[in-house]
Amino acid sequence: MSATKYIFVTGGVASSLGKGIISASIGKLLQARGFNITIQKFDPYINIDPGTLNPYEHGECYVTDDGKETDLDLGHYERFTGIRTTAYSNYTTGRIYQSVIDKERRGDYLGKTIQVIPHITDEIKRSMLFQGKRSHFDFVITEIGGTVGDIESQPFLEAIRQLKWELGGDALCVHLTYVPYLAAAGELKTKPTQHSVKELQSLGIQPDVLVLRTEHELSQGLRRKVANFCNVAPTAVFQSKDRPTIYEVPLRMQEQGLDAEILRLFGMPVGETPGLGPWRSFLERRSRATEEVHIALVGKYDLQDAYKSILESLSQAGTYNDRKVKTHFVNSEKLTPDNIDAELGAMDGLVVCPGFGQRGTEGKILAARYGREHDVPTFGICLGMQMMVIEFARDVLGLDEANSVEMNQSTPHNVIDLMESQKNVTNMGGTMRLGGYPCRLREGSRVRAIYGQDEIRERHRHRYEFNNDYLADYERAGMQCTGVNPDTGLVEIVEIPTLRWYIGTQFHPEYSSTVLKPHPLFLDFVRAAMERKAKA
Repeated sequence: MSATKYIFVTGGVASSLGKGIISASIGKLLQARGFNITIQKFDPYINIDPGTLNPYEHGECYVTDDGKETDLDLGHYERFTGIRTTAYSNYTTGRIYQSVIDKERRGDYLGKTIQVIPHITDEIKRSMLFQGKRSHFDFVITEIGGTVGDIESQPFLEAIRQLKWELGGDALCVHLTYVPYLAAAGELKTKPTQHSVKELQSLGIQPDVLVLRTEHELSQGLRRKVANFCNVAPTAVFQSKDRPTIYEVPLRMQEQGLDAEILRLFGMPVGETPGLGPWRSFLERRSRATEEVHIALVGKYDLQDAYKSILESLSQAGTYNDRKVKTHFVNSEKLTPDNIDAELGAMDGLVVCPGFGQRGTEGKILAARYGREHDVPTFGICLGMQMMVIEFARDVLGLDEANSVEMNQSTPHNVIDLMESQKNVTNMGGTMRLGGYPCRLREGSRVRAIYGQDEIRERHRHRYEFNNDYLADYERAGMQCTGVNPDTGLVEIVEIPTLRWYIGTQFHPEYSSTVLKPHPLFLDFVRAAMERKAKA
């Protein structure tokens, strides 16, 4: 069996250039050639994981099936390739240091003085190689967060420098930089890229491949100039021009031969170029879809990355329904009985978004009520589902002060509460239900028909649960608890079968929707929104 090949993806000039998309695209193209791949992300911030980060800081927190809170780029990896990332797919500086400090406290280092080199860098290298050694992947693609030149990134880059020497021909570096266009001069400027590569070289790393992000077409002459100044072969300089959708990027990279160049650099046979038929069909269908479906996202974070997986899941579902989903963010903090009709009246469907904390919850409850009373297709996810439950208790069951103990610890009607086993846990995150859990679907329910199977497995990220003391009251009044965890009896799904589409899930279905396997709940929700629009 041949040795695992390691591809390191770094970035320069500016952040947010799309290292995650390039990493996912490389993975997709190599996977299409029959290789077994995985992708991992190393982030330089000191938080142990993104679980406690405000979404305004770092976008959504993406959860793996095995229950790890990770960077949102792992969502791109999964959506592009269909792989399942794990707890070993995302490391931060904090996690690396925590591991080293734990070892030092145990005495593993036998009294040695612990230093960044070699102890921190050795831990980084061990983590970078772990998945390749454990699962024998053909390729392990490692994205380094941040930008070359950041102080925080230096230990990771030093680890890459060492690994490139240790692994020899089994490792290469892909460096993503930016080529700006100066409108006043009417010119594209390569100097930022040259400085970025010079910075990388000063750390002892010579990039093997350059990917140049740009809003304008780059001439062959400009690319040859970059190759010449950066000690890279002309065939190893690629452009990543702005595209209407991120899902075009793998095709544009394939057209330029990025995957073929990587194989050549590794001394591997290139073979025939894969057709990527299903991927092309998805993009063709997407481009043909012109009729719009308007979906409101009712949440408190006015930032698209905060709901990245939901947005992508809706977009994918729109494509497979031959529609263009147009999402409209509605700030739940600002939603009132006076403005709700103006905000939601023109919508074909509503998503009541997930989140934590009290801010904006009353607006989400108003949205849930609007969807129920006006029979607008309504999809509540995690906290959104809990808001649907609270609204139903207040406005149908007559429990005016019903609430979640997260919002009001002294509520007389704790329809959403902690489980008894959680109530004495004080460590932040210690009470969380994270990762994949089974859910049994009731025969004859809408969700059973949507999934087409009796039992499913979905990913969770929440602390509070539906209080089963009220279950019989809900069922009698018309809100059915149609999805239940078979091991604990916890309610996972609620629905109102008399309405067109009114479903809440305690789990996050958006985490498991991919380009080639869109999630059935999102597909059916968009379909219901289309039907409502057609009858309006």
